[in-house]
Formats: sequence, structure tokens, C-alpha cells
Amino acid sequence: MVWIIGCKGMLGSEVCRTLSEKNIDFTGTDSSVSILDYSALENFACGKDISFIVNCAAYTAVDKAESEVEKARALNADGPKNIARLAKKLACPLIHISTDYVFDGSASSPISENSPIKPIGAYGLTKAEGEKALVAETDDFYILRTAWLYGFDGKNFVYTMIRAMNSHESVKVVSDQRGTPTNCQTLSLVISKIIEDRMSKKHEVPNGIYHVTDEGETTWFDFTREIKKQALKAGILVNEGCVVNPCSTSEYPTPAKRPSYSVLDKSKIQKALGFKLPEWQESLGKFINSPLFDKKRIDIVE
Repeated sequence: MVWIIGCKGMLGSEVCRTLSEKNIDFTGTDSSVSILDYSALENFACGKDISFIVNCAAYTAVDKAESEVEKARALNADGPKNIARLAKKLACPLIHISTDYVFDGSASSPISENSPIKPIGAYGLTKAEGEKALVAETDDFYILRTAWLYGFDGKNFVYTMIRAMNSHESVKVVSDQRGTPTNCQTLSLVISKIIEDRMSKKHEVPNGIYHVTDEGETTWFDFTREIKKQALKAGILVNEGCVVNPCSTSEYPTPAKRPSYSVLDKSKIQKALGFKLPEWQESLGKFINSPLFDKKRIDIVE
């Protein structure tokens, strides 16, 4: 049985949906079983045949983390340490989700898994601490670093921008930060493939750190323009006249610094799994045109 921790979050919900579609037996927990309480985790696992753990729980409020460092550290470092300790005791593999924010954004070409970690904000710092704590507790792990994630079951950039473009004559979007938008479905499929391969014992993905996003790269500005194009075609964006304007990071200050370049090199995971990840534009279209797209999240609130 696969245990999904953080099963009600944006990614956790997608992982549950994917495992269900693949008829993989799973159970899920949310905040009712605190990852900060080792005994609670241990008690939940007691009597269950847990063969895999997937940790989707995290503190992801990047800007709030600057003023809530200890809260972020608890969920992003202390929690994963507890989960890894239990995974070691249960002798089962652990998949843990990390982030491009562990890097400082100074690269100019896709970043490999062995590139130096150098976070520039509290969120990235605590996620890096989580990676280190996990590795110290168990050898049987898969750390999947992802970026610019969006999905059906949560607030995200795609929903936000469609709602903004439907309600404003213009929007201003940062054009000097480069990365790769990633549909939760892509990451969820990678997670399920690692589990399937491991359980079948026909092909086992080696333990370690992997980068997983959709393919290609763009800026938030060009991502927004593509969102507009595809949302108009799908009929969910009705304000065709909304103008998307570029701006610099300095024009849109935030409490947390963002990496200016966070395109991740995915060659390692694609080689390990034996398949090619989809282009980000393709994944965006799949998201926008899916019956699972939550139109309530783009409703204009008066």
C-alpha cells in the first residue's frame, strides 16, 4: 500500500487521482496526522502494509516564509526528517518533493541535480534543510525537485491569471525570471511510474535526487501570454482585449527573492524512466481543456 502524506493538497490530490486510475492501492493523510509528531505517524502506520511513502506535505507560502521561518522549517525540514525516520523503520522507499528554490538563480543553462545548492530565501533554505535531513535518516529515497507547479485542486498561477485577465483591461507580469511551468499531472505520472517500476521489480529507478518539470523554458510573462491564447481558444477567457504587459522583477517587489533562472535539467529522470516529459505548452493545454479544470476558481469576485 502507498501512503500519500498531504493527500488533500494540490499535488497530493493529483497523486491520489493517478494512483486510483492505475488501480494502485493507497491510503492518504492530511493535517489530521501531523508530520511534526513522529508518534502520530508511527501510530497511523501501525498494522498497515505500507510499501511506499510519498510526501506531498510542505509549507509553500514563499513570501510568508520570510516572516514565518520557524513554521516553514518545521514543515519543510523537521517533518520530512520524521517521515524519513519512519520510512527507514518500515523498510520502505520514500518519495519527497523539493523545489528549484534550493538554487540561487545564477545559472544560465539547465541546472543538473549535482549543481551546488544555494537558496536565497527562507522557503528555499528550509526545503534544502529538508533534503539534508531526509538523506541523513534513510538511504532508500527519491527526492524530486520541481518548479512552477499548477494543478486542478488548489490556487495557482494559471487560475489566478485567467481570473485577472477576465476582470482587468491589462495585467503586468514579470518578464526577467526564467523557468518551466509544470502541470501536477506530469509530476504525478512520474511518481506513479517510480512506484510501479519499483513494485514490479522489472525495472527499478535508482535512489537519488531527480529534477522533474515539464520540458522547455519560458518567463512568467510569456507563460501568461500562452495562458491567454489557450484560454481564449477554450472559451474560458472572455476578455480578449486584456493586454499582457511585461515588467521587471524590480518593478514587482516581493518579500522573498525569486531565482532569476531556475530551468532544471530533466535528462536524468527521463533516462531512468525511459520516456520523454511533455512540453510545457502541451501540458498547459491539457490542463485548460480538462473536465477537471475548476471554473469556480476563475470566477470574478465582486
